[in-house]
Amino acid sequence: MEATDSTRAFVKDVKRVVIKVGTAVVTRADGRLALGRLGALCEQIHELNYQGYEVILVTSGAVGVGRQRLRYRKLINSSFADLQKPQVELDGKACAAVGQNGLMALYDTLFSQLDVTSAQLLVTDNDFRDPAFRKQLNETVKSLLSLKVVPIFNENDAVSTRKAPYEDSSGIFWDNDSLAALLALELKADLLVLLSDVDGLYSGPPSDPHSELIHTYIKERHEGLITFGDKSRVGRGGMTAKVKAAVYAAYAGIPVVITSGFAVDNILKVLNGKRIGTLFHRDANKWAPQGEVGAREMAVAARESSRRLQALSSHDRSKILLDVADALEANEKLIIAENEADVADAQQAGYEKSLVSRLALKPGKISSLANAIRVLANMEEPVGRVFKENREGLVLEKTSSPLGVLLIIFESRPEALVQIASLAICSGNGLLLKGGKEARRSNAILHKVITSAIPKSVGERLIGLVTSREEIPELLKLDDVIDLVIPRGSNKLVTQIKTSTKIPVLGHADGICHVYVDKSANRDMAKQIVLDAKTEYPAACNAMETLLVHKDLLQDGILNELIVELQIKGVKIFGGPRASSLLNIPEARSLHHEYSSLACTVEIVDDVNAAIDHIHQHGSAHTDCIVTEDHEIAELFLRQVDSAAVFHNASTRFSDGFRFGLGAEVGISTSRIHARGPVGVEGLLTTRWIARGSGQVVNGDKGIVYTHKDMSLQA
Repeated sequence: MEATDSTRAFVKDVKRVVIKVGTAVVTRADGRLALGRLGALCEQIHELNYQGYEVILVTSGAVGVGRQRLRYRKLINSSFADLQKPQVELDGKACAAVGQNGLMALYDTLFSQLDVTSAQLLVTDNDFRDPAFRKQLNETVKSLLSLKVVPIFNENDAVSTRKAPYEDSSGIFWDNDSLAALLALELKADLLVLLSDVDGLYSGPPSDPHSELIHTYIKERHEGLITFGDKSRVGRGGMTAKVKAAVYAAYAGIPVVITSGFAVDNILKVLNGKRIGTLFHRDANKWAPQGEVGAREMAVAARESSRRLQALSSHDRSKILLDVADALEANEKLIIAENEADVADAQQAGYEKSLVSRLALKPGKISSLANAIRVLANMEEPVGRVFKENREGLVLEKTSSPLGVLLIIFESRPEALVQIASLAICSGNGLLLKGGKEARRSNAILHKVITSAIPKSVGERLIGLVTSREEIPELLKLDDVIDLVIPRGSNKLVTQIKTSTKIPVLGHADGICHVYVDKSANRDMAKQIVLDAKTEYPAACNAMETLLVHKDLLQDGILNELIVELQIKGVKIFGGPRASSLLNIPEARSLHHEYSSLACTVEIVDDVNAAIDHIHQHGSAHTDCIVTEDHEIAELFLRQVDSAAVFHNASTRFSDGFRFGLGAEVGISTSRIHARGPVGVEGLLTTRWIARGSGQVVNGDKGIVYTHKDMSLQA
């Protein structure tokens, strides 16, 4: 079980919940009540009540609300002369008395709309010194909860005997965070949720881009390492007070989660076991894997290792690749055993056949991957190639250079891990990998085997393996450390990544590949290409998803022959509007659909121009093919179809980095910027300029005439 599964497992035993909401959540920046947030809070409590939870609310905000109201009252009762005088700060106790009335009135109104009854309980520090009070408190709360009433607690600041109730931290409790922790213990709660104006506890001030959200607080690791920012803009404590209260409650046996009160459903997510906010638990140190590192630390380590890798000679980098290939073959039995366990689990879990197919490492695959890595090792050195050189006193070179750190997120296919890792080593890049959970064992053993072949002078942290899905949002924030994200997987995955990060994203959202059979096509060739494109590996992104056929082929029987051949291979046929009507076959739900299985769409078109228009309207600019003996028609198709790869009389399955001679591929890009089509080593490189001078200065370009002589050089 992964750490993230363990840390949220406690919620299944939760019955009684204490929720504390702070002033920064209750009020807006101008001091007025935040009606939307309070409404969302009440709706969540209503839902918890309905689900059978016992909910106790501890609320701040009375002083803030009262201050805003009294300021307004003072303003309208002041003369112009009064306003010119220095303004005296309002009495905090008066603010508390006025604000508490308004705050509770609002809670009562909101809960009444949801058919929930609430009750007000005001307490002071001194109350808890009386054993009789504490006994009565338990009895009262027990009675209220049995009636499905929500008790709402607040410190009674209006009559508190503390000299400075907003600064004095003496006593049994000193603010509403510590009051919430005290009540959680006193009332034997199963969970304490502290709502804040940030997502949880960060390693530094949340405004600092280098700060990371801490998902599970481990006292032995984090105490003393966290830098706190400013206190709450309106309340007494801020994060320092919350952490103090959380540690106090957690080590007394009550789990605590600090999370944002600005989100509309965070409390429900916490109780559904989602990894939201920061968890405090007395057993947290037992859950954390030894040597676990944060997202930023992992990315920084990859960058540092990549710089050491770049410093190696071409021969030494090639040797690493050859060592990786040998290590894979030496550990083939172990790798296959782990992969078979993943496949068995996926089948038992009822995953789709297309996913299970992508997951399995078929016989001979390890040897094939090892040989591909050896091809990569023997290719021309990609780093430091000189593309352009200008010599005119000052020698200026444009050279190839690694991008830096890559984050690759992929689903199902463990072979992708091997291809990507080898390309990263070859191109001198650091790498972070996140594979699908269904390939957890396969990815773990492949990562272990590959990194064991990396010399200590470079460091095995050159390639980091991300094991938790919840770490992805943190990684996607690291635009100062990670240089490129490449998602390999479903349309949903790619689209989600693109909308979640500032880091450049390279990839394709769909693989809707077409084969157009023209009227002049060779009959046998057309059959071979169509069958190969669809059935050789149906789950691949370069498999045919739509077969377009010239209308004349309907009369001479070629279309029927193609359909019969596909059906013999087990392909389920769907039709476009025209084909479904003429051939009496089920109509496809969409012409823009990637089946990734033994199924495809067939449509009839008038000519090559109609085929091109169809591809542009319904395709994904991945790979498209024409089968024809008319070279003029073929050239028209090749010129006008705007896809990453366009073929004449060849299966779409050739759209692959290894088959293109790239050694391997990190993915296929349908982007028009940087790299397009199968992305090999060159797609993982950028360029930089190197100048070699002998004391030249610009000096306002006085008396200088620039002449540039380009010289093509071999690497």
